[in-house]
Amino acid sequence: MTFESVVSEVRDRVVPQPEEREALERVVADLTARAEGAIEDLPVEADTRLVGSTARGTWLAGDRDIDLFVRFSPDLAREDLERYGLAVGHEVVPEGHEEFAEHPYVKGEYRGFDVDCVPCYAVDDAANIRSAVDRTPFHTAYLEGRIDSLADDVRLAKAFLGAVGAYGSDLRTKGFSGFLTELLVVEYGGFRELLEAAADWNPPIHLDPEDHGAKSFDDPLVVIDPTDPERNVAAVCSPRNVGRLIHYAREMLADPRIELFDPRDPDPLSANDIRDHVADRGTAPVAVRFETPDIVEDQLYPQLDKSLSGIEGTLERAGFAPLRSARFADETAVLFVECGVARLPAVERHDGPPVGVRSHAEGFYDAYDDDESVAGPFIDEDGRYVVERPREARTPAELVESKLFEVSLGPHVESALEDDYDLLAGRDIGELAEEFGTELASYFDPRP
Repeated sequence: MTFESVVSEVRDRVVPQPEEREALERVVADLTARAEGAIEDLPVEADTRLVGSTARGTWLAGDRDIDLFVRFSPDLAREDLERYGLAVGHEVVPEGHEEFAEHPYVKGEYRGFDVDCVPCYAVDDAANIRSAVDRTPFHTAYLEGRIDSLADDVRLAKAFLGAVGAYGSDLRTKGFSGFLTELLVVEYGGFRELLEAAADWNPPIHLDPEDHGAKSFDDPLVVIDPTDPERNVAAVCSPRNVGRLIHYAREMLADPRIELFDPRDPDPLSANDIRDHVADRGTAPVAVRFETPDIVEDQLYPQLDKSLSGIEGTLERAGFAPLRSARFADETAVLFVECGVARLPAVERHDGPPVGVRSHAEGFYDAYDDDESVAGPFIDEDGRYVVERPREARTPAELVESKLFEVSLGPHVESALEDDYDLLAGRDIGELAEEFGTELASYFDPRP
């Protein structure tokens, strides 16, 4: 297939049909009227703004998300903004529930659409925001008139990034946000032009749409927010996801095919499948499983990442040579590390100071001189005192069991582990199949 034929077929899938557009417009009009009616009952002034992809005309066919912002005066106290914002939100989405990002908002379903009703401050400049959401209306205003002819190209880019696992600015994905995707398409002038540019990227990449000449950022991809020169729109993008765009851009240009727009959803592995993978690889996996803390995902995943890094680092320093690691979360959460060394010797070398450093050397020697459990102290070829002492943990599981609460853990993860956890090792990780068979299928058959 040619690039043009693939894009044409995908465009038919991702561009909403007229009836879908009309349904969205009717719901938006109804939600706006409900919000304005609720605002009339408040003792303060406010207005509404539709933001996000629905406001910019870049949502994908089948997406049912509406973001309606309620803007209040910057002079309003934070607690009043939250109180009035929630009052409006519950009128807009009567069956909704409250969630919390930087401040609370109402989320719910209305006529088949997922609606977020979010309060914010109507600041006069994005550089003067009082909460992170305050800049969102500026993003919508900035793209007005810049994106109209490129809306379908944006949809193609979003679909492409979603299929390769790189779309989404949540802290679970650490990928490309909708606004970032829109900026990139506008910057390069289209979907194909974005791919052609990305195929030649050699991070770090720096883009400054409005030539702010702003401060430097230490990120693989830097796109200066055109409405706020102090912000990198791509700050959340991980090196892995930037690399994915580069890789699959080259794939799409070299061999255009529909499959690159189809999300990979591998068949889940059974417990026996997982055990077979472990046996074939000859590795030593270890997993800590516990009840998932009741916090939002953007709080959960940074804590999982921190905790996983702590465990993996401990295993690395002990000599168990971790190959890869992963974290999964559903009803339970899992910190998973696959080690290249299954068992270490019963003794380990412990180096002391050079003999010539008298005060430290004498202290080391005296500490071990009468210890019958060690070999030594002796002097090595470099003139240092050395002992060979019993190893505290010989397997990855023994080490994790003994050191789990000594590593750097996320606070909610640590609390959950204190309540209870299971430690699985080797073939026993097959027990994860029922809940995480799909995730482990991706793990054992990785792609770029």
